[in-house]
Amino acid sequence: MENPPEWAGGRGRRVVVIGGGVAGSLVAKSLQFDADLTLIDPKDYFEIPWASLRATVEPSFAERSLIHHKDYLANGRFVVSEVTNINHKEVLTADGHQFAYDYLVVATGHYDLLPVTRNGRMEEYQTENEKIKAADSILIVGGGPTGVELAAEIAVDFPQRKVTLVHDGSRLLEFIGPKASDKTLEWLKSKNVEVKLMQSVDLSNTSDGSSTYFTSSGETIKADCHFLCTGKPPGSVWLKETYLKDRIDNFGRLKVDENLRVKGHRNIFAVGDITDIKELKQGYSAQKHALVAAKNLKLLMSGKESKLATYEPRSSPKIIVSLGRQDAVAQFSFTTVIGLVPGMIKSKDLYVGKTRKKMGLPPK
Repeated sequence: MENPPEWAGGRGRRVVVIGGGVAGSLVAKSLQFDADLTLIDPKDYFEIPWASLRATVEPSFAERSLIHHKDYLANGRFVVSEVTNINHKEVLTADGHQFAYDYLVVATGHYDLLPVTRNGRMEEYQTENEKIKAADSILIVGGGPTGVELAAEIAVDFPQRKVTLVHDGSRLLEFIGPKASDKTLEWLKSKNVEVKLMQSVDLSNTSDGSSTYFTSSGETIKADCHFLCTGKPPGSVWLKETYLKDRIDNFGRLKVDENLRVKGHRNIFAVGDITDIKELKQGYSAQKHALVAAKNLKLLMSGKESKLATYEPRSSPKIIVSLGRQDAVAQFSFTTVIGLVPGMIKSKDLYVGKTRKKMGLPPK
């Protein structure tokens, strides 16, 4: 296992965090007064991702869910740039700058092409909202949590719109149990959302100017616009030509040990969706990764490597998928429920206030 440069029992204090998403931003916030910290992110804000679909139907909601990095990072260095390479002692950015590190945290999550500035992201939400308002019919491609939650948000806030959801699987929300899938399908149907399973849509020759879409089974769908809500690849393509290329698994994720260190490296951590941990990729888990990694980095910097904390995935995680502003479907270890009760847990505020508090900010 490799040591950091000039390894001296944890005295190295230059920490570089790559990625300012759920996990990376919380690591940076947690370490800013304990290290010479640099956060590198391709955008100037942290977005609470599970609130993004509400912001699509209500752009003003993003005022709370889009957070400038500078708002929670009072004592760290913040750099807006892509990272293009890393070696055993430095990080290289797309604009040619180099940042030396004693400890490195990789938190690049999933690849998602987003505006660089918070204002740009706010404008994007406004544009998406205007697209919905201008349409009489809307096609949603993808029946995972993103597609289902967007369909629900539109159906609740714009009940006069004709919403069609197309999914290539045999049931919605395939990452959870069939009972939750069935309940969700019935809820969507009750809101007049048309759901087509076991079909796909070829969007390669279409745009939002198109009004006709064709499914893999030969059906024709008329819609004024569409939203693609399929999965995003891990944000690891850039790593494949770097010092860590041999630590990427076949799914594009970094191999980590029980302390969240990249296997074979005593001073490099990975957190969030970029890790190969066998668990559902949830915001709750990413936040837990961040807190364990931050604790372990503080221990290393204090020369207490023998006391490192272990990350233990939840065996049966609580899963809640919001369905508009009041309802949700929830799968617990002992039961599956749908309606107002699980909605009270998540759907009104989508954990935005709770997440802001975790980042040291006022909930409102």
